[in-house]
Amino acid sequence: MKSIGARLAINYVLASTITFAALFIIGRYFVERHAINALDLVIQTEFEEIRADAARLGPSPSEAALRQSVQAMAINSFEQFLTEIYGPDGTVIYRAPGLQGLNVTPPAGLKQFNVTLPNLGELRAGTFSLDSYTVVVATSKRDVRVVMSGYARTFYGLLVVMIAVSSVIGYWFSRMALRPLQSIQDTANRIRSDNLGERIPVSGAKDEISDLARLLNQMFDRLEASFDQIRRFTAEASHELKTPLTLVRLQAEKLIVDGELTVAQEQAVQVQIKELSHLHRIIEDLLFLSRADACAIRLDLQPQDPEALLQSFALDAHVLAEYREQHFHLYHHGKGTVPIESKWIRQVLLNLLSNALAASAPGSKVTVRSTLANQCWLVRIEDQGPGVPVEQRERIFERFVRINRPGDETSGSGLGLAICRSIVQLHGGRIFAEAGPDGRGLAMVFELPADTPAMAVAPRAVTAPHPHLDAT
Repeated sequence: MKSIGARLAINYVLASTITFAALFIIGRYFVERHAINALDLVIQTEFEEIRADAARLGPSPSEAALRQSVQAMAINSFEQFLTEIYGPDGTVIYRAPGLQGLNVTPPAGLKQFNVTLPNLGELRAGTFSLDSYTVVVATSKRDVRVVMSGYARTFYGLLVVMIAVSSVIGYWFSRMALRPLQSIQDTANRIRSDNLGERIPVSGAKDEISDLARLLNQMFDRLEASFDQIRRFTAEASHELKTPLTLVRLQAEKLIVDGELTVAQEQAVQVQIKELSHLHRIIEDLLFLSRADACAIRLDLQPQDPEALLQSFALDAHVLAEYREQHFHLYHHGKGTVPIESKWIRQVLLNLLSNALAASAPGSKVTVRSTLANQCWLVRIEDQGPGVPVEQRERIFERFVRINRPGDETSGSGLGLAICRSIVQLHGGRIFAEAGPDGRGLAMVFELPADTPAMAVAPRAVTAPHPHLDAT
């Protein structure tokens, strides 16, 4: 069982049940002993009455007189007591009719004992001396058994009630005991790279949970300091590298403009300029991610109709798809507005489209499906490439992570999807990857909150003027 709370509740119920059962066994023993002692006292009282009657007969009463006296007492006691009297020679001089001719033989050395007789059940008996006679007085233990049977029924009824009550108490106790741990878990889940300043509340109690919270807070302090150092280094290094790279590129371009280079030298300088441009883009991307992590980017969110943005995006998308000999389709349905900054969302769309085109073979299709409904703008970019394994779909949004696909000859920096995620998160949305339609290819999906509820309309293709491609 994985739940600690459930284990605590079950253990509490088991402990309560075992404790209650042990108390029942101990209580049953003492109650039964008390009831038997009460029988012994009643038997002792009955014998005292026999002895008092025998005393009225004078010293050393005859067997006949003693028998007659005991018979009279048996009539008055309504056969509650079963009496036997043995003479000095051990012969029975009187046996109560209720014994049905059976003999109650007292064990040697025992004054009180239990005996079981046919048709009479279990009896409690006592042995007494009356001058030269031996008197055995017995009575049924039926009343004791009735009491103990009622005691057992009461126990089972109380056991059911106790299990129900202890289950409720155990559940409440486990919730109360785990509440500090739940608070620690909730706070730890909220502490992310963009929210490293929050800390777990620590109570004034000097217990293990408070020590755990303090230890975790110390760990978060160290993580925050490490993240701050990394962010400062990334931002400062990116900023400091931009100036020398720009100077190197200017010097390289000046060499080409001067025209004093050989053909081989000019080609080498062109390669240098190309690589410098690529390095400059990486630095810009790192600087953007560093600023996004530090929440230093402020967006100018304006309610906009996403259909207009998609119309403009479709123009560039058709050109990119045609260049790669692929087909592009864009569908949108729903009416409403979304608070966005167009240039950033356009960059997300272009990055995701470029990845989809690069992953797909010539002649394949890339489809963008846009839906505005339930106060949410959902966009899916579907390709017909080889797809990405499930275990790697979350990692592709990490920095410098690149998935090698067959036929993909582009050498990106591995920062594009990380930038897309930062932009979408800055807009209050989320982005993820999943399998494409029918399990083919890959679908990149991002969701953004919408300002107004969308009106239900029929899906339609978003077309853009293009001389060679049909958007439908």
